[in-house]
Amino acid sequence: MAKLKKAYFCQNCGAQHAQWQGQCNSCKAWNTLVEEVIEKETATPQWSAKSKNSVANPIPINEVETAQIPRIKTNDLELDRVLGGGLVPGAVVLLGGEPGIGKSTLLLQLSLSLDKKVLYVSGEESLQQIKLRADRMGLSTDSCFLLSQTDTHKIFGQLTQLNPHLLIIDSIQTLHTPHIESGAGSVSQIKATAAELIHYAKTTNTPVVLVGHITKDGGIAGPKILEHMVDTVLQFEGDRNHIYRILRAQKNRFGATSEIGIYEMQTQGLKQVVNPSEVLISTKEEMLSGHAIAATVEGVRPMMIEVQALVSSAVYGTPQRSCTGFNTKRLNMLLAVLEKRAGFALGSKDVFINITGGITIEDPALDLAVIAALLSSYHDIPISQQLCFAAEIGLSGEIRPVAKVELRIQESEKLGFETIAISKFSKLGTPPKKITPLVFTKVESLVDFLF
Repeated sequence: MAKLKKAYFCQNCGAQHAQWQGQCNSCKAWNTLVEEVIEKETATPQWSAKSKNSVANPIPINEVETAQIPRIKTNDLELDRVLGGGLVPGAVVLLGGEPGIGKSTLLLQLSLSLDKKVLYVSGEESLQQIKLRADRMGLSTDSCFLLSQTDTHKIFGQLTQLNPHLLIIDSIQTLHTPHIESGAGSVSQIKATAAELIHYAKTTNTPVVLVGHITKDGGIAGPKILEHMVDTVLQFEGDRNHIYRILRAQKNRFGATSEIGIYEMQTQGLKQVVNPSEVLISTKEEMLSGHAIAATVEGVRPMMIEVQALVSSAVYGTPQRSCTGFNTKRLNMLLAVLEKRAGFALGSKDVFINITGGITIEDPALDLAVIAALLSSYHDIPISQQLCFAAEIGLSGEIRPVAKVELRIQESEKLGFETIAISKFSKLGTPPKKITPLVFTKVESLVDFLF
């Protein structure tokens, strides 16, 4: 056995220190160093594939050959969109999300629907539990292999025999390597096991998907360096009380980070939402106040989102500001603009904002719809269901243009809207045929038009 030694790891950034100190030298965080007992690693892992020793020489950038990266289609259009077209051979993907949000369900569906050999390693559930979930989904295949194991070297021993086309680890916090003496889930264990898995992926050209738990702040548990080590970081989010789930790419070396995938949680598993605009707009028997439709864009995907607002008198003395799916600081800014530029005294009112479907939208084009919904609730006057909004609000009350306005107009036309409120300075190419653009420059002009 190799000689044991102690080290101190920062729980925030994962930096290693020789002795304990109050502040981390790397991230400057206080009281984050934790003592761990580590063991020197062997020079060559037993599972490591044989490779020829080659010396890399510098090459002029003009002589570097570029080729299209071959991708593995997952038979999941939403997942392929977020990944940038499919799984890249040798890529390491980290999937994070709250407990019970559907991470294991998503990856099990991927394993059962892929027509390639997949090894699903679970350190949290038994094989019987995974089989029961698969039966509930109604999916079955002979190319998916299950393994309940947490020792990385035993996992690599099975990998050398099976040689799968895809490896799924659920989860990275449960793995441990014999080279490190600390417990599973510690900073040193996560760094070591992730490094071994990344080495395996790059050596064998096999894509690896890791499941990561999140902290109470919403970040992936473990050292921040874990997100830097992997190629792609996906975040699976949504409200557990709602049926819709959103898959976001926070980091992607092989594609864009602005794409999202939308799923609907059902008893049989996760169902892809191909046209989210139709399901995110609620059906009403009559016109109601406080409702407005916003034309948003996530990546290159247009979506029509319904914004609900409620303005009421504050009965407890201190006005409440509550948002679901919308930034609360953004709401406070919009309320200040309404009071300063449009003359609405909302300081003594309770204000509630809700984005239907339980999803979170950060598109600035949502501002105009939020303003319209607030004023509609304030006056108790409904807004026409044939009108939608797409513009950003500035601090001086100006209505600013947003990107990809033509894409938003096309989606509005497709869903049968007759008019769309946009900024006067929006760059339009071909005039739309089925929808009439309403242009505004100030919030005051919008108020005069609606009410």
